[in-house]
Amino acid sequence: MAHRRSRLPRLLAALLAGAAATLAAAQDDYPSRPITLVVGYSAGGSTDSVARPFAEVFGRVLKARVVVENFAGAGGAMGALKVVTAKPDGYTLLMGGNGELIATKVMNPKQPYDGLKDFAPIGVVNHQGGMLLASRQSGVKTTDQFIQLLRKNPGKYNYGSSGNGSMFHFAGELVRERTGTQVTHVPYRGVPALGNDLAGGAVEFGYMGTGPAKPLIDAGVVVPIAVTSGTRAPIYPNVPALAEHPELKGYDLTGWFALMAPKGVPESVMAKLKAALKETLKDARLRQTFNDLGGLPMIEDEDLPRLMREEDARYRKFVATANLETQK
Repeated sequence: MAHRRSRLPRLLAALLAGAAATLAAAQDDYPSRPITLVVGYSAGGSTDSVARPFAEVFGRVLKARVVVENFAGAGGAMGALKVVTAKPDGYTLLMGGNGELIATKVMNPKQPYDGLKDFAPIGVVNHQGGMLLASRQSGVKTTDQFIQLLRKNPGKYNYGSSGNGSMFHFAGELVRERTGTQVTHVPYRGVPALGNDLAGGAVEFGYMGTGPAKPLIDAGVVVPIAVTSGTRAPIYPNVPALAEHPELKGYDLTGWFALMAPKGVPESVMAKLKAALKETLKDARLRQTFNDLGGLPMIEDEDLPRLMREEDARYRKFVATANLETQK
């Protein structure tokens, strides 16, 4: 019996060593199977339009297939929650943005995840501005016409966005607050549905990213009124910024996209993901694709955790300033 007991610690040590070796080997082999890149919005939206070309190059760099999975709902929060609760092995990642990573939590304190605490940030992928669009039926062509129409008809008109708590929900509410107008927010499950309603005149105004707005503008089915970034977008030099209007000076709302992993992913895997991201963003064709979508100039080695903290503070200030009602 004593002999058996003396062997037990050695046996346990051997088992633990074997398990550690297996885990280390698995991490060294990463990635050995396809990676799922979750997008919390429907296909065709701003995040999706960035995620798909990114996934192609990212997969090539990692020598693995990267599959984009759209999991829409709750302003991107459903997709984010799917990643937060996934096994932290590096095979489920999120292409997230300031909506589902910051704004939705600000609007709904009871949201079951916290973008600042429950993810392992890999890095910033791209920054992209938004646009205020009008239906052709509205007859509006300028920011001033838009403001005056709302002012003369309080509560009559609607604007759409990609969901409650999304960046573009905030975009509309900030304009409403700054101009003292009354307009109703209509949340959509995705940009394609909003685009269809704008084109058909079912909703008069809408905010969306410059990327998904481009085919609508090119087809002539909507009217570009202004961009939400502080300066004009390179792909739309003739479209003014909202900030150019006297009542909206200093207005600047820009979206960003970041690659995130669930908290707890091994450091060796995180190192591979960060290196692959850096290499991916050097791809000239991808950079051109982002530019064509209205992407803003890239910032090398941008501090993502710092960006997220700053955005959290900014969105909380937005809520207080615009008197937005948060969920209790």
